[in-house]
Amino acid sequence: MQQTQTAHLPAIAADSSAVMQAVLAMALGLFIVGVVGFSHISAVHNAAHDVRHANAFPCH
Repeated sequence: MQQTQTAHLPAIAADSSAVMQAVLAMALGLFIVGVVGFSHISAVHNAAHDVRHANAFPCH
């Protein structure tokens, strides 16, 4: 006979985890956009610029 155990997280813990993940994802995205957008390394900036154009995102 196999016994299984399940852990039940409170709804608040599950909701706060999802919110924290969303906030961290947004922070990471803003960091990447900010660093690449203002990068003094032309190869990095030009690569990001080309990706924006390839995805039909207006940048200028």
